[in-house]
Amino acid sequence: MLRRAAIKEAVQVTDADRARVYEELSMESRRYMAAYVLFNQALADHLGLHPTDVQFLSLLTAEAEPLTVKRIADMTGLTTGSATRLVDRLEREGYVARTPDDQDRRRVLVAPVPERLARVAAVWDDLGAGWRGLLDGHSDDELDVITRHMRRARDLSQTQMELLRSRPKPE
Repeated sequence: MLRRAAIKEAVQVTDADRARVYEELSMESRRYMAAYVLFNQALADHLGLHPTDVQFLSLLTAEAEPLTVKRIADMTGLTTGSATRLVDRLEREGYVARTPDDQDRRRVLVAPVPERLARVAAVWDDLGAGWRGLLDGHSDDELDVITRHMRRARDLSQTQMELLRSRPKPE
């Protein structure tokens, strides 16, 4: 009986420890996300772009193929009209080009313009050493965990964005 009580007490301590870790992780996560949003704003300001434009360029350059405006709207959560205006802005600035889809002439594809994106890449290259230095302190196994977490967090974020968009706005 004494052993069972000791195990129960140990589990309660473990639960309390876990709750403390979750709380700390929650606070650091909030700070991290806020810092990233503010970093994105600073980057956009530096480049003379809107923060949404910077994030879209990041998404666009991560894709293997050019995208339709409908796909852009789906990826960003923008309406097709807002996605069209986003593409219009970036096309005027020379970051993207519209081309007819060879498979379906009614569709237009949006592709990055590599020469213009070199401007963004130069800023990333300048800042990249700091990010690499941050990661250099981790083992390969730790980097695998971080990568897996980021991938899962991205997928969860996508699911939660879709859920939020499907709900009525609070009053």
